[in-house]
Amino acid sequence: MTSDKPSGAASHFLELARSVVPPMHPAGRPFVAGAAAATLLLRRLSPKLGVVGGLVTAWVAWFFREPKRVTPTRPNVAVAPADGTVSHVVEVPAPAELGLGDEPMVRISVFLSVFDVHVQRVPVDGEVRQVSYHPGKFLSADLDKASEENERNTVLVRTPSGRDVVVVQIAGLIARRIVCDVVEGEKVGAGQTYGLIRFGSRVDLYVPRGSRPLVEAGQRTVGGETVLAELPED
Repeated sequence: MTSDKPSGAASHFLELARSVVPPMHPAGRPFVAGAAAATLLLRRLSPKLGVVGGLVTAWVAWFFREPKRVTPTRPNVAVAPADGTVSHVVEVPAPAELGLGDEPMVRISVFLSVFDVHVQRVPVDGEVRQVSYHPGKFLSADLDKASEENERNTVLVRTPSGRDVVVVQIAGLIARRIVCDVVEGEKVGAGQTYGLIRFGSRVDLYVPRGSRPLVEAGQRTVGGETVLAELPED
């Protein structure tokens, strides 16, 4: 009588693979399936083309990765909504579609290259008060004017202490699809994955004026882990 359970060595290998290879965001599954199907067709034409297709399929799966993160539990902080490089730290009004007026907020912009993790994470605990989609251009995401002119999706989260924190997904030169999985009225937690931008992009975090930024332009961020700012005390 044989057992259907994997052997000790096989089980260890599977656990090792799970720890090394991060899970994939559901939005990436159709792309990976399409790339895999194309690889099978190419392989019939040429083994070399099949290898190229396999490498492309692996890269697509890697692009849509959603690694686990350990989010700081410190109170009154906002964590990075995305992996990438800080491009700007400035004081500007919140996006006009939110209707918050001209009162400046601190905006911390994070630019994502095609090699960065492209899922977005909630920066603070709270309740989603508004979700607004704004059509626009597809300028290079590292330009400052991309915040106002590019296609974007804006989410306003109100913390339990009543602070408004805004996170904006901004399409880039290549990005043509923004995915947002939260809705108004939803309770969210810091570090929670809430969306994804496909293929090159930028994410802006707006925190209340009086917040203390803890990063500068040029620094790298880890989504859900790097603390970008300390919010004003209650």
